[in-house]
Amino acid sequence: MKGVVLSLLLLLTALTLSAKSSVVKRSTDVLCLLPSGTGFVKALVEKDREGLWQLGLSSATTLAANYALEAAIKKDRPDGTGHHAFPSTHAAVAFDGATFLMRRYGWKWGVPAYAVSAYVSWGRVYADRHDWWDVLGGAVLGTASALIYTRPISRKTDLTIAPVAFGRDACGVGMYLRF
Repeated sequence: MKGVVLSLLLLLTALTLSAKSSVVKRSTDVLCLLPSGTGFVKALVEKDREGLWQLGLSSATTLAANYALEAAIKKDRPDGTGHHAFPSTHAAVAFDGATFLMRRYGWKWGVPAYAVSAYVSWGRVYADRHDWWDVLGGAVLGTASALIYTRPISRKTDLTIAPVAFGRDACGVGMYLRF
């Protein structure tokens, strides 16, 4: 599986380095949805209702904060096509989904999603739709939102409760949770 993902990423890199910026722009329009879409399908297949709820909250927060910042900042796009460059919605959505996958389901899901997110961010700059700080702002926004809402699936938990003494005059109860 790792070899297939690496081969696809290398092929995608080779194709995009020789591609026109319009092709790269279109590919980023589609690929920005891939990490969140993958997270949605994975949660459905796993019957992970909690994960679906976390992804929904994270995605809604990412989009609401992103659009509020775009409306407040009104930064011009490098290609002159609008006044909503910061932060990059494409990067925010891609990194929100990638962080959800990484945090909820582990690195085997997260690493390829982050690779797609990095391509989307690079592609937005390459296509002259954003500056680097625009995609960095979107990436930080999407990552932060997912970190706030997403919790790993806890398969093994171990709770220990024991009495604790602190010298002769103080005592209490100590708790240790391992997951």
